[in-house]
Amino acid sequence: MNRKFSDVLLGEPLANEAGKHEKYNIPFGLAIMASDAISSVAYAAQEILFVLIVLGSAAYQWLTWTSFMIIGLLIVLTISYIQIIRAYPQGGGAYKVAKENIGDKAGLTAGAGLIISYILTVAVSASAGADAITSAFTALMPYKVVFVITIIIILTILNLRGISESSKIFAIPTYIFILSMLFMIVYGLFKYFILNIHPEPMYDIPTKATENLTLFLILRAFSSGCSALTGVEAVSNSVPNFKEPSQRNAKTVMILLAALIFFIFGGSSILAIFYNAVPITNGPTVISQIASAIFGNSIMYYVIQFSTAVILLMACNTAYTGFPMLMYIVAKDGYAPRQFTSRGKRLGFTVGIVALSFIACLLVIAFGADTHRLIPLYAIGVFISFVLGQYGMVNHWRTERDKGWLKRAIINGIGTLVALLTTIIILIEKFSEGAFVVVILIPIIILGQLRIKAHYDKVSAGLSISTINLKAIDMKKKYTHIIVVPIASLNKASISTLQYAQSISENVIALNVSPDQEAIDKLKHRWNELNTDIILVAKYSPYRAILNPLIDNIQLIADAAGEDEKITVILPEFISHEKRGEVLHNHTSLILRETLLRNHNIVVSTYPYHLEECGRRGSNS
Repeated sequence: MNRKFSDVLLGEPLANEAGKHEKYNIPFGLAIMASDAISSVAYAAQEILFVLIVLGSAAYQWLTWTSFMIIGLLIVLTISYIQIIRAYPQGGGAYKVAKENIGDKAGLTAGAGLIISYILTVAVSASAGADAITSAFTALMPYKVVFVITIIIILTILNLRGISESSKIFAIPTYIFILSMLFMIVYGLFKYFILNIHPEPMYDIPTKATENLTLFLILRAFSSGCSALTGVEAVSNSVPNFKEPSQRNAKTVMILLAALIFFIFGGSSILAIFYNAVPITNGPTVISQIASAIFGNSIMYYVIQFSTAVILLMACNTAYTGFPMLMYIVAKDGYAPRQFTSRGKRLGFTVGIVALSFIACLLVIAFGADTHRLIPLYAIGVFISFVLGQYGMVNHWRTERDKGWLKRAIINGIGTLVALLTTIIILIEKFSEGAFVVVILIPIIILGQLRIKAHYDKVSAGLSISTINLKAIDMKKKYTHIIVVPIASLNKASISTLQYAQSISENVIALNVSPDQEAIDKLKHRWNELNTDIILVAKYSPYRAILNPLIDNIQLIADAAGEDEKITVILPEFISHEKRGEVLHNHTSLILRETLLRNHNIVVSTYPYHLEECGRRGSNS
């Protein structure tokens, strides 16, 4: 029953050979990869206006210039990332580039920045999607956090169903958003310039400036709007997820993605100026105000709001594509738990998907699903990876020195300088608003990765047989086995275990520890009725402890054993095939097993006694 439910929820298991079909073509790849970057228009212009509105009506003039700066940065990054796709078709993006061309720690820094960025992509995009819905249906505002977490859980299940199926599910809403936004931009400009219809703004625009125009104010607005560029790195991280020719398909998607950001972000910023949208905390979003001014309360307004909400939710899917692939590559290098390299039943990286969702949910709860509070954490991580990735590519071209290397090095050099300047601006302007958290987290993540690597290196060195002469190993070496069977009482499970133990070795010890002297006496009395020469050692525990005396006594036996003697502890464990029955019994054997395995001379085994099977066998006889 559980297996059938799992198959319905997640889909039938896929064979390894089906992996080549679980890849993106250009339309589906664009739908998945574009969702994060183009969805940023739903809040990028709004975040810029939140900063500039202190200039009064002059805010809209500077919104234009700020948008031009961000679009210029987009063009530089697009060209630079096409270079990375060309040089590193195996994926990994900035992490792989920085690691191979600057050093391991630079790669880990880029990787840590991307890890934080992907987690925040899920938290920010899901929260912004909820903002779009609650703007249209304000009654849902009190349930926003629950709503966002529910969305993340649904996206997790959809992604666990596999790349091919999730891309088909997410493609339609992505293209609905793209087409509806393009229609809104074209119709909005047509209505404003051709029809000469200039609707009154929904909210009063502050005409008086409360602050003077300064360079720092413009830079703060620029840093707020840079969230529009998060997601452009996802294509280079996930090149192996594209169908062959993967490089060409990834480059095409990268160019189309940049074009869409240019038209949608630029167009929505222009509309915000012409229709005088005002940023409102916990109120209708800028996109909602623009759509209302252009379409009124018609069905098209709700199409825009719904498609905006859906694309913001779909933006999470860029992270669900990039994060598991990044963690797979990092884990392959030994800097993350190897569980991240395992594919699930639908050939997706299950551990990466689940880990991403879990941490994102914690962030949503911690920040109350407040997009405005989460965004300051958002851009710094990805821009750090931009800098290291671009600088790594400069070193790559200088080392390779193939035809045209100087031109490529200059392109990535410009990308490095622009990304570095942007990172410094974001760091300074957003430091007190939360960017300091990312600055603290990145070294912690790197330290954790280095410790994981050190552990795996130590284990690998300990298990390596490269220095051993295999022919000199005695594969017929004999051990004298001393078997210890811990028993709580004399019952069917313990008797079956003792029978099994004696079939392996004649040296069997039954060990009992009890805080009840009467129970010990009863056990000894019943033991005498057994026709056995197995030694019973029964210890009274005056302080009611069971586990520690058991472990201490087994350790004493192990310490007294010779070099050719092995202590095997066989733990009786009855198996109830009722799920609810397993919860009702203590799991002493689990603690015993984990503790005893630390002794190099002790082997631990479990003897399963199946209650239902034995009952049926007895009734049949």
